[in-house]
Amino acid sequence: MQPAGVLMVGSVPGASPEEVFTRLTTALPGRLQAVPDGEIGERLNYIGWQLQRFPLVARRAELGGTPLPESGSGLPTFTLADIKPTGYDEVALSSYTEFKRLRQQNIIPPKVRFQIGLPSPYNVLIGHLKPELVNAIEPLYEQRFAETIDRIVKDIPSDDVVIQWDLCFEMMALEFDQGRLTDTRHQAYFSSPGGVLQGLVDRMVRLCERIPTDVKLAFHLCYGDLRHMHFIEPQDTSLLVELANALLAYETIGPRTEWIHLPVPKERTDSDYFKPLTGLKLDSYPGSKPPYIYLGLVHANDEAGTKKRIETAQANVSFPFGVATECGLGRTPPEEIDSILQICKEVTAEHPQENL
Repeated sequence: MQPAGVLMVGSVPGASPEEVFTRLTTALPGRLQAVPDGEIGERLNYIGWQLQRFPLVARRAELGGTPLPESGSGLPTFTLADIKPTGYDEVALSSYTEFKRLRQQNIIPPKVRFQIGLPSPYNVLIGHLKPELVNAIEPLYEQRFAETIDRIVKDIPSDDVVIQWDLCFEMMALEFDQGRLTDTRHQAYFSSPGGVLQGLVDRMVRLCERIPTDVKLAFHLCYGDLRHMHFIEPQDTSLLVELANALLAYETIGPRTEWIHLPVPKERTDSDYFKPLTGLKLDSYPGSKPPYIYLGLVHANDEAGTKKRIETAQANVSFPFGVATECGLGRTPPEEIDSILQICKEVTAEHPQENL
């Protein structure tokens, strides 16, 4: 039996949201629970466009930051006025206008939701700021994110949207905590009584609790895609499962999580990679629909390998799943996009969601 459904993780090269919406819904008929606007333009590089939200002195030196004050003069202090609004709400509302227009024209099917991809603030902060200053700025940037969320949920109906949290540097912090990464840049900048995992989850819970409970959530767990390489190759899916279960354990998150996306490296056709997935706790809330799982096992120009990864996954898990790429397509060569979309269609059945 084929996997059912396709997730487009986020970024997709295109000139406009209209182009991306139309291309995806045309190429993947009946397979999409939700469709992203492609995170086009400056958003294609994941968190890169957020750098300008921070004062120069707060930015890492290699990202153009200015030096800290001379020793003895103390660290600089910041107020909310020093941190610019994220802009994620502006682009989401603009793209949603286009989404509604295309749905009225039946280009986007009526049951397909608008997918908004947001990085956790942790990703932006650890990726851009000097370690000495990140703890002072974190509550201010979180406040800007709270403002972003408030505007999104105010202006987009809850039954039209899924907010997908993109968690990449969380996986790096967990790998560092395991001793598999040694570059201190990946070390969590906070200390938490419950350890690194709990500290990461606490940060997600704070923001998810800001989102009304009738708004669907999703999680993209990621090992990076810089120059199409992971920060480190996962040994298996164990840490992914650990983070997913820790998030789903919260009643403000678990019952309304629509999907979880997990990467599958191209060379991993072995059972050892997939076996830990049996530990996913997807049925923790009786009466609630369990999260759907998307496995990021589609790789460009590799339909045979994709089918092998699907076969191995199906031999090791009992739950249904859909397919995806490992990460967004923003850094994918344009000539590979058609291959990816074609493979996604060929290896899947339509999504089981009613009346999709």
